[in-house]
Amino acid sequence: MDLRSPKLHKILDTWIEEDLGDGDLTRFVLNDRSASAHWVAKEDGTFCGGDLVKLIFRKIDPQVNIQLLIKDGQKFEKNQRLLELKGSSSSLVAGERVTLNVAMHLSGIATSTALLVTKLSGSNVKLADTRKTTPGLRIFEKYAFHCGGGVNHRLGLDDAAMLKENHIEWSQGISESIKILRNTIPWTKKIIVEAETPTQAKEAVEAGADGVLLDEMSIQTISRLVPELRQLSKNINSKYVSQNIVIEVSGINANNLSDYIFTGIDLISTSAPITKSKWIDFSMRFD
Repeated sequence: MDLRSPKLHKILDTWIEEDLGDGDLTRFVLNDRSASAHWVAKEDGTFCGGDLVKLIFRKIDPQVNIQLLIKDGQKFEKNQRLLELKGSSSSLVAGERVTLNVAMHLSGIATSTALLVTKLSGSNVKLADTRKTTPGLRIFEKYAFHCGGGVNHRLGLDDAAMLKENHIEWSQGISESIKILRNTIPWTKKIIVEAETPTQAKEAVEAGADGVLLDEMSIQTISRLVPELRQLSKNINSKYVSQNIVIEVSGINANNLSDYIFTGIDLISTSAPITKSKWIDFSMRFD
């Protein structure tokens, strides 16, 4: 996540405008005196959003000083201080809700991701996210997933060409589609095929896919199929066939991730940390 991105700044400006509108009406009772405050965690978790908090407050009032006591991706405990703020009372109040909201949401995703990543510890299998994100928040939610120890899948449809069920159904099939893509998309872009059967997976490898996603297959089927796909990619003598095919699985119960450690796969993709995580509760308290 690039904090210099104009797109990111536009989103933050929208958040601030949404909450402040024409200005906080309660500012008239605060006398704009100098104040200090801190954030405290009300439960355990993995933190995310510190740099965004600093940037939002800086937009509201460049004079607000923030000291982060924890870095993104670090674990915290209940009652732990997370950051300290100093500035005018009106500015601290103005930025309170927006910053807490984003940090609690992103920390929830990071916390959920970290718990799942733990299930894969000791293996080479990585946990990847999906495009199931909140519209307008994708770059932030994927950043939170990364802070929790996961790896990011494609950010959008222009990151990689991924042939899914509908593409296969509405096209001339896997092999012909891959041939068309090789002649049309930039050479730097990858081609991934979502396979629902072993036959589709093998066809994808033979046609030169860079990655194959095994969707909703049993662990027994995956365990038998992965070595076949690896060998197939090595045996085919074609410049279009990857010798290091990336094999991913999806559509599995997130609670059973550890069962897939020894299947020989590279990635497990899941939307659970983003779509099913709860916010972590933080509170801003004035000193």
